Amino acid sequence: MRVLIADDDRVMRHALGRKLSSWDFEPVPCSDGLEVRQVLQESPLPAIALIDWNMPGVDGLTLCREIRNLPDGANVYLILITSNASRQDVVSGLTSGADDYVVKPFDWEELRARVRIGARTATLQQTLAERVKELEAATSRVRVLDGLLPICSYCKAIRSDENYWEQLEEYVSNHSEATFSHGICPSCFDRVKASYTS
Repeated sequence: MRVLIADDDRVMRHALGRKLSSWDFEPVPCSDGLEVRQVLQESPLPAIALIDWNMPGVDGLTLCREIRNLPDGANVYLILITSNASRQDVVSGLTSGADDYVVKPFDWEELRARVRIGARTATLQQTLAERVKELEAATSRVRVLDGLLPICSYCKAIRSDENYWEQLEEYVSNHSEATFSHGICPSCFDRVKASYTS
């Protein structure tokens, strides 16, 4: 799973990259917000993003908002990493679109746990998005018969909207996904059999 790292501190960026690799993630390092914007033009987007608040070019809060405005940006799990620790800063970070907030200096095991939560969340969101697409595709293929059907009392033909009379089989086939297999019911069988024996 790809994890974007956005931090202008080279040492921190390198440390994050090494830790993520040891945790079986694929780091995508960026030294500033402009590099992040370049990565965001690729497809698919990284599943998780670790974003430093204070960076040259474009700050972390702006990046969080921009990611959320991308077509698939809602599926990216955003963790804001910052030394800004006040309650108002936390609120501002989460309001900008971040899913989690980590204050520097942080404990590596705590960060690992938070990244794993992000991975689970991103996987669930991806699975849900796939299921929604499958459901939409299935729904678009389903055609339903409803409403009043004018049917002939004698031959059972159905009058279409264009005032044409169609056989029941043809009408149902044209207006639904149903297919027909033919057989003969017991009463018809007895009637046909009687007509041949008489």
